[in-house]
Amino acid sequence: MYWRIGAGYRRRPASRNKADFRRIVRRGPPPGLLAFDGDIAVGWCQLTPRADLAIVDRTWRLRRIDEVPVWSISCFYVRKGYRRGGVSAALINGAIRAAKRARAPAIEAYPLDAALTPSASSTGFASTFERLGFKTLVRHVPTRPIMRLDLEDV
Repeated sequence: MYWRIGAGYRRRPASRNKADFRRIVRRGPPPGLLAFDGDIAVGWCQLTPRADLAIVDRTWRLRRIDEVPVWSISCFYVRKGYRRGGVSAALINGAIRAAKRARAPAIEAYPLDAALTPSASSTGFASTFERLGFKTLVRHVPTRPIMRLDLEDV
């Protein structure tokens, strides 16, 4: 919910965030993708039109760089024991296919550049996106590139 409501997410009870997210899921379209290993959910990726993210113009992470109606990959969760095993890359590839099916012109991501900081990331790593064809468009903050893949090229 952070990407949808901003810093207020941390000040609200978890039960309220959970209830609000369930409403988003029920209303549709699906707000992201799940990765499974058999019957076990091992990963999550939020994928949605950037316009659906309420904090777009209030944070440097999602600051618009043009008026292209991109879809955004804004966060990940990968289950412990499955990290560093390709789950994020599989989710990104799934997000590319889903955004293409929805006729999105491009898909953006706001990952962490691990070459510049040792921090952990819930937004993915720039190197993964780069391997999958994303290009850096701008860096408002050195460690946080805004990366994009034009879906007409895929």
